[in-house]
Amino acid sequence: MAYTLEQFAADCHAALKADPGPAGREKVRQFVAKACKDEGLRSKYLNDNVEKERTVLYEDKELGFCICGHVYKGAKQGSPHDHGPTWAIYGQSEGETEMTDWEIVSPAKDGKPAKVKMARKYKLSPGDAHVYNEGVVHAPYRASSTRLIRIEGVDTMTVKRTPIEIAE
Repeated sequence: MAYTLEQFAADCHAALKADPGPAGREKVRQFVAKACKDEGLRSKYLNDNVEKERTVLYEDKELGFCICGHVYKGAKQGSPHDHGPTWAIYGQSEGETEMTDWEIVSPAKDGKPAKVKMARKYKLSPGDAHVYNEGVVHAPYRASSTRLIRIEGVDTMTVKRTPIEIAE
């Protein structure tokens, strides 16, 4: 049976309504992994006709979380970043993303950016999903085209993020 966007959103809503913290997010991570594997959902929302790299597919009016589809054509390197005061869950649907987690060695202060050093690297392959809680600094690298589903605690385009630089 196909996993529809409506059912996916309802599952995420129920999990986050019951527990908006780490345990609820872990349940949502499992739903993201399931959605990433669903061919019908992928072909409808993560296809070659998508015009923007990031599309908000659903925004929960009560809880504020967003389900986003990401279609990246070709290689793409992300800079170290956090999601400001919110969290995100990345789910790999197609292709592979090399993620780097970064450790803050000097917090942002007095108008100066936070300084970070690399902590670890790992790969997200199709069907993998990973939670990035508030303040977790990470950076994606995609060597070729990829398709992702990402849940954001709130629309990250509306929040202020921590300025971050790599420590020398």
